[in-house]
Amino acid sequence: MNTLLMHCRPGFENEVCAEIADHAALLEVSGYAKAKPGTACAEFICTEEDGAQRLMQGVRFKQLIFPRQWARGVFVELPETDRISVLQAHLADFPVCGSLWLEVLDTNDGKELSNFCKKFEAPLRKALIKSGRLVDDPKKPRLLLTFKSGREVFAGLAEANNSALWPMGIPRLKFPREAPSRSTLKLEEAWHTFIPREQWDERLSDEMTGVDLGAAPGGWTYQLVKRGMLVTAIDNGPMAESLMDTGLVQHLMVDGFTWKPKQMVDWMVCDIVEKPARNAALLETWIGEGLCREAVVNLKLPMKQRYIEVKRLLERIEEGLAARGVKASIACKQLYHDREEVTCHLRRLGTAKPKVQ
Repeated sequence: MNTLLMHCRPGFENEVCAEIADHAALLEVSGYAKAKPGTACAEFICTEEDGAQRLMQGVRFKQLIFPRQWARGVFVELPETDRISVLQAHLADFPVCGSLWLEVLDTNDGKELSNFCKKFEAPLRKALIKSGRLVDDPKKPRLLLTFKSGREVFAGLAEANNSALWPMGIPRLKFPREAPSRSTLKLEEAWHTFIPREQWDERLSDEMTGVDLGAAPGGWTYQLVKRGMLVTAIDNGPMAESLMDTGLVQHLMVDGFTWKPKQMVDWMVCDIVEKPARNAALLETWIGEGLCREAVVNLKLPMKQRYIEVKRLLERIEEGLAARGVKASIACKQLYHDREEVTCHLRRLGTAKPKVQ
């Protein structure tokens, strides 16, 4: 199992290759990355038999920016009939797994395969349990089967605590009809991605205050209000009346890049369409100057060298906070609901050097 397969947003295959190659070089795992444009996946082929396992052990999945899911394994050719027997034979060399996910790639072909996977999962699961290949144990590795077609599947392994939170890395979030824009799902996904669910009551409580920079019409403000926070919405455009009627929102028509709160707030969120360097500098200022305790900010990406640009901006933020003597956790992910952007989360921890999550 010397191949590492990674899912991603279509069009970002090269970014995944560049990112995983960086990590492999740091861990001295020899191999090469490859991908075809628009396939929503990339591979890292290790030249050593245990390379993929060492790579996954040396990197926390939440550190990765562009991959949505990953697994180490092999491609298996399947016949037109009796697929389960053939798959079982290939899985004989796999360890006993504690869970099973059937996945497809985020392409039109992948969507068409979804129905096949739904029908195939139940008999396959039954067969794996009967043969002792699958047990209910979260401590054991997860079996991830990524179907590229009904005749080809990538049989892979990943640790349940070091892989995506959802199959294919895609959360099943329902758009709330009362929200003023679909961008609200970006911030909701950010909560799930960056904040452990058991910490929501503490870190997203109704006793907190928030600021939404570039708020109109209020997609991100809606998420803060939904948690019961008092929100200052900064934007020259109009806010949704439904949000203003809650009594929890103060709308200021001022410049989001120059306005500052009089005292520290709990949350700052920002989805302003601006050059990524400017939004990154804004993020560093708010955390570095103690204007907020936590922040979620989107960075719009350039057309080329997107991974290099994101890496450079994250390093700049880290160096800037270190120069200020501020300690913070830093995380960055291209979320499913993101498009040509990534989402950054920073949490102020005190003083001293910042720590990358």
